[in-house]
Amino acid sequence: MCLGIPGQVVGITADDALRMGKVDFGGVIREVCLAYVPEASVGDYVVVHAGFAISHIDEEEAGKVFELMREVGILPSVRREQLSGRAGEARRLT
Repeated sequence: MCLGIPGQVVGITADDALRMGKVDFGGVIREVCLAYVPEASVGDYVVVHAGFAISHIDEEEAGKVFELMREVGILPSVRREQLSGRAGEARRLT
C-alpha cells in the first residue's frame, strides 16, 4: 500500500533531464518531480508519492484530503479560501 498526498503546483522548472516543480501541501512546500504528469501546470493539484507527482486531482478532492489531514494533526490549520487563493500567487520559476 502506498500513500499519495495532494498538493498544488506553485512553480515549475525544467532542465534537460527532468521537469520539476514546487508543490504546496497545505502550507508545506517541497520540490517534486513532474515527469509522470507532463500536462500539469501552475495552479493544478497533483497527487504525490515519494517525491513524484503521479496523477492529477481536482481542487475539491484536494481540499477534502487537506481537511482530514488537519483534523488528525498532520497539517497546520489553513482555511480553504487560503488554498484556492494561492493559485493566483503562483509563478513560473526560472
